[in-house]
Amino acid sequence: MKRILIVYAACLFFTSEAISQTNRIDIIRTDAPGLAYHGDYDIGVQTLVVTDKNRPDILNTVNGEETVYYDRPLTLEVWYPADVSDLSGDIVTSYSVLTRDPEITVIIEGRGVRDADPLIGAEPYPVIIISHGYPGNRYLLSHLAENLATKGYVVVSIDHTDSTYDDQKAFASTLYNRGPDKEFVMTYFQNLTPGQHGSFLKEIMDTNNIGVVGYSMGGYGVINILGGGYAESAVNHPFAPPNGLLSKRTSKHADYVKKVNNNPVKTGVAIGPWGMNAGLWNEETLKGINKPILFIAGDLDDISGYENGVRAIWEQAVNINRYLLTFLNANHNAAAPMPSPSELIGTESMLHYTDPVWDTIRMNNILHHFVTAWFGYHLKGDLYMKEYLTLVPLAADGFYDMDSDGNPTSEHTYWKGFPNRTAAGLKMEVKNARE
Repeated sequence: MKRILIVYAACLFFTSEAISQTNRIDIIRTDAPGLAYHGDYDIGVQTLVVTDKNRPDILNTVNGEETVYYDRPLTLEVWYPADVSDLSGDIVTSYSVLTRDPEITVIIEGRGVRDADPLIGAEPYPVIIISHGYPGNRYLLSHLAENLATKGYVVVSIDHTDSTYDDQKAFASTLYNRGPDKEFVMTYFQNLTPGQHGSFLKEIMDTNNIGVVGYSMGGYGVINILGGGYAESAVNHPFAPPNGLLSKRTSKHADYVKKVNNNPVKTGVAIGPWGMNAGLWNEETLKGINKPILFIAGDLDDISGYENGVRAIWEQAVNINRYLLTFLNANHNAAAPMPSPSELIGTESMLHYTDPVWDTIRMNNILHHFVTAWFGYHLKGDLYMKEYLTLVPLAADGFYDMDSDGNPTSEHTYWKGFPNRTAAGLKMEVKNARE
């Protein structure tokens, strides 16, 4: 038995080592929940550079002096259902990606086909916008972007200027720009014209049916564009932008309220959203959130906070139906980051992608599962997806009981889509509007 265990451990080591060396972002573990698996669409990917003209220049404005404005560039990675019928050979895409250590660039591999023709379907595809943390980049959640694109979504991931690994600047820029960046990207695609950068997407995007995903500071931006205006006290936060510019994103600013009420976002997923533990919101301002949100967090989150952070937002967003998926004993890196590139193993930068308790690929797969259910229900109107969200709160309390044909019995209460024993360490809580 001892010899068998040694051989088994060695197999696990070499298997994981082989996987990590290829830096794949599309790995689905054999114990993954059912909706984690990729969809039926081949996918393409393209890089776009867009510019928002006349944005407040936070970094070059001096407090008390006239606000400076500039043209703000944003690099976008766009994944979409594609027609690859005319292609031959290996169609695996390699992405050249800067890491948390800006001195190290790596190759990650996935499923997207660079510059493939979009697949025009009977109806346009819903749009999902992804926003990374501080710092991060547009590839940090590329595993999720690819997974969703294979299921019939156009997925746009933003490189937030002043907030990426190679251009990380003063935090004030990130505090101000996360909401406006998302709003600009939505407006840009709504107003696409022939010949404009990205116009090849116009026929396949349903820009009136949008979901948003954000991690950490990306989640902070998700809360803001879904109606969570900042508290008045946030305008004077130690890291706040000059000239009280953050007041333009507060719950009492008329232009902000108008933008929130008129934007095409239907729902959001906020993963470890930062801000509540730093006083950016309060009980009154969170009442402004007017779209359903799936919150995801580790209960040991040491960056955004859990009880005084993510969970507090979930509890106080009383005017929406909202869900909270908790990874027990996980920290701030729960679910969102892609697996650490093999080149970073053994370095401090590896900790940016990993959790001390949870396996990153397992967390990614669980994220794929629940985000698929969430957007399937809210953006595609698939009512069956609600069953994957209607669960006993603590997974450990679920009872797994199947009949001889593999169908659940009347006693079965285990989390839908999860093989036996594989939902351990998870909790899903639900609050309806006005709860």
